[in-house]
Amino acid sequence: MNQTLQGLRKILMIEDDPRIADFVSRGLRAEGYLVEVMPTGREGLLAGRDSQFRAILLDIGLPDINGQQVCEQLRSEGVKTPILMLTARDAIPDKVKGLQSGADDYMTKPFSFEELLARVEALLRRAEMEYGEDNPEIQIADLILNRQTHEVSRSGHSIDLTAKEYSLLELLMISGGKLVSRARILEQVWGYSSDPLTNVVDVFIRQLRKKIDEGHELKLIKTVRGFGYRLDDFSET
Repeated sequence: MNQTLQGLRKILMIEDDPRIADFVSRGLRAEGYLVEVMPTGREGLLAGRDSQFRAILLDIGLPDINGQQVCEQLRSEGVKTPILMLTARDAIPDKVKGLQSGADDYMTKPFSFEELLARVEALLRRAEMEYGEDNPEIQIADLILNRQTHEVSRSGHSIDLTAKEYSLLELLMISGGKLVSRARILEQVWGYSSDPLTNVVDVFIRQLRKKIDEGHELKLIKTVRGFGYRLDDFSET
């Protein structure tokens, strides 16, 4: 998979508790994310300056410099990567202090992985918008989409898409090979709430396949029956 696309799903976790780090990183990796774990504030501060990370999960109670200091330092250096703070402190003043240090969200321990995943997804949606501004070109195999010009090509040949076809393709590509449910497609491309009776997603997927995959040995758009669709450069054979 294209290296710049992988950056859309690269997450930094700064956490000194190996049990929590293992639990969260294994869960996120199972969801298709690339995760790097740093056990100290200083290591996390160095890693957090890397613009390839699209989100940072930051524990407050680190063994050297605390998470609030890490967050404040990153923000003072102009790092805009969304930060989700993780802490055992649940008092309102602690939450306010964490957010005032520059964090985008705050979770108290213990937490469910499902809630953490939902918050990470929200942070990544913000990161995707920033990615579109700073790095307009997304590439998977020989398929290229430019988020500034809205131009799409495969094998060097331009592909004409309608506005909805483009939005659908963009959603599949920024998902980095991860399954995208029909409900999410309906919500993000058409603005509908989940409607199991509509077949508009299936119709547009068929149209996209004709324009993107027809005539190519490697088929990029995959159906996961009963769940949704994904776009990747892995052969099914």
